[in-house]
Amino acid sequence: MGVHTAGTAVPGTSHATPAVSRGYARLVFALSFGLLLIDYMSRQVLNAVFPLLKAEWLLADAQLGSLSGIVALMVGVLTFPLSLLADRWGRVRSLVVAATVWSLATLGCAVAASYGQMFLGRFLVGVGEAAYGSVGIAVVLSVFPVTLRATLSGAFIAGGAFGSVLGVSIGGVVAQHLGWRWAFGVIGIAGLVMAAVYGIVVKEKRLGPGAVGGSGSSGGRTPIRTLLPRLFCSVSVLCAYIGSGLQMFIAMALLAWMPSFLNRYYAMPTAKAGVVAGAFALITGAGMILCGFVTDRLSRRIRGRKWTVAIICSLGTLVLLTAGFHLPVGPSQLLLIGAGTLLSNATAGPAAAMVANLTPAAVAATAMATLTLANSLLGLAPGPAVTGMLADRMGLLGALRLVPFVAVLSGVAFVIGKLRYEHDLRRSALLPAVTPTNQELST
Repeated sequence: MGVHTAGTAVPGTSHATPAVSRGYARLVFALSFGLLLIDYMSRQVLNAVFPLLKAEWLLADAQLGSLSGIVALMVGVLTFPLSLLADRWGRVRSLVVAATVWSLATLGCAVAASYGQMFLGRFLVGVGEAAYGSVGIAVVLSVFPVTLRATLSGAFIAGGAFGSVLGVSIGGVVAQHLGWRWAFGVIGIAGLVMAAVYGIVVKEKRLGPGAVGGSGSSGGRTPIRTLLPRLFCSVSVLCAYIGSGLQMFIAMALLAWMPSFLNRYYAMPTAKAGVVAGAFALITGAGMILCGFVTDRLSRRIRGRKWTVAIICSLGTLVLLTAGFHLPVGPSQLLLIGAGTLLSNATAGPAAAMVANLTPAAVAATAMATLTLANSLLGLAPGPAVTGMLADRMGLLGALRLVPFVAVLSGVAFVIGKLRYEHDLRRSALLPAVTPTNQELST
């Protein structure tokens, strides 16, 4: 039985009725999600072996940090151009090439004999991983109904949190028993196997014209110069980028500083603080999945509810985290902080769904790369750094009490986006003009 949903497809934009069976769509999601897990495992396994590398090669902390930072740098620099290339060349083959590159690079790290060789390996890991998230989510969204976009986006993006925890955990266990080289080796081999399976099972031609990239439903290739401006041409899509990035600021600040908070204010040893902080990271991922599911359920009849859910998440983040960090140390404080953490990045799914609805399907990967870039520039990069600068001036607890107020700005962005959403959808010709019948259709 095929996957169906109400809606009208417009050439060059999102397809409301995917041309694949429900079972095949689920298989595509499972394989794409599996590769995403390995993507983040390859990225984060390094953190688990920092002490071993430092001892063996007598590295400075700055050198260790550079081995991690070079991956993030390459992802930030190359996400947009490589996603654009994937939209034109073919998303599936781009994913297979990317996974092969980062897996071979991870194996290269396993046999590195010096800091320079390890740096080169990590550089190539970053090149391979640069566009996987944006291209992968574009492929996933292309084979499911539009009514599941927030759920799928939230679940897919949450894979980053789960993969990070798995990378550190599995890498630490393997390194302890077999040595740090095998920590890289195991994950590199797993990546090559998954890339091969993905290439065999997921075929560009089976996903339909909207998933191949660069063509409309009519099969004609749309000039890229006419598509790219539509990534930024509406107020609501800009608000989705900004709101998502600002919420990411809060989530990344919590992720980076939670181990230190637990160590300083709860007197937890470093190892225990890391484990508990990992649990908070999993809570963040769970929030993305849960909020995406709720968003799709609530938006089936009224489109603007996607924005309403995002606004509620922003407000909830502000209230819960502010209250939590003002409570005295104890279980009640951790409970409220955990609840705020659940909502801190829960807007990821709704925001990705809004961006997908407001931009052409032919550049879906590029649109997701733009969202990723906004998340990086507004959240991933400044969140931990600004929090650290504030902590130097007023202490870590004082800084963490201020961070939740960023949700005020994200909430305002989502409110403005909601007010403009219907107008921008019609203006972009992503939906036919609203009529009493069309009003009930979901987007």
